[in-house]
Amino acid sequence: MKPTSDPDLNAILQDLVTSVQTILGPNFVGAYLQGSFALGEWDSHSDVDFLVVIDHPLSDAELAALQEMHGRIYDRPSPWAQHLEGSYFPRDLLKQEDHARTPLYYLDNGSRELILSNHDNELVVRWVTREYGLTLAGPDADSLVATVPAKDLRQEVLTTMHTWGREILAGEYPIDNRWAQPFAVLSYCRMLHTLHTARITSKLAAARWAQATLDSRWVDLIQRAWDDRPDPSVKVRQPADPKEVERTLAFIEYAISHTAGKHNSQGRR
Repeated sequence: MKPTSDPDLNAILQDLVTSVQTILGPNFVGAYLQGSFALGEWDSHSDVDFLVVIDHPLSDAELAALQEMHGRIYDRPSPWAQHLEGSYFPRDLLKQEDHARTPLYYLDNGSRELILSNHDNELVVRWVTREYGLTLAGPDADSLVATVPAKDLRQEVLTTMHTWGREILAGEYPIDNRWAQPFAVLSYCRMLHTLHTARITSKLAAARWAQATLDSRWVDLIQRAWDDRPDPSVKVRQPADPKEVERTLAFIEYAISHTAGKHNSQGRR
């Protein structure tokens, strides 16, 4: 298995996939890389976003074995072992949009334990997996994931942009640390790019697009957000510069105001 140019990461992925296949047996359908590795612009600070397709929901015995396996891999002497992030997706949920956003068993970056979360149960993940997903085992992803219509992808991103933005502006989602503040800036660049193109691109490509396309007063904020990506596990515990937080809130207000008409005309799904 050589899905990436990093031999150490390939060894971690080999361990993950063969272990999952052994544990799940006939319940295993396929395993895929999505996110920045699928989009082709990753670096040593990228999440290793995976998606495992299963035939039916996990049994208690399967879940217990997977929990033990993820803990074992987390303890391997490789930084990649602590940056795995992904979900176990029942096959039937990939064939259509799940408006209820059913929680899936999900491994967060930096975690050793699966939890129930709807983090990956969204059209954005489906789109990236279908269009660019790297097959680690199983059939090609486009045979399992339904096509995501452009209007539906845009509407999901619009809804996220506005609902998350309201939470940030109200202080319900704090961005006062050196991980969350640049993460918010780069995320809004990506969402604006998707609204413009009906496609998903990498954080770097979206940042470059935003610097070239949006009002020039945001160029330096976006550049600093990109430059501040390294060592997220450290920076999440460090306070952000209050001036950067203030400018990020202004950037979010700018993004929301420039899409408010579209959001109001299309409405929530």
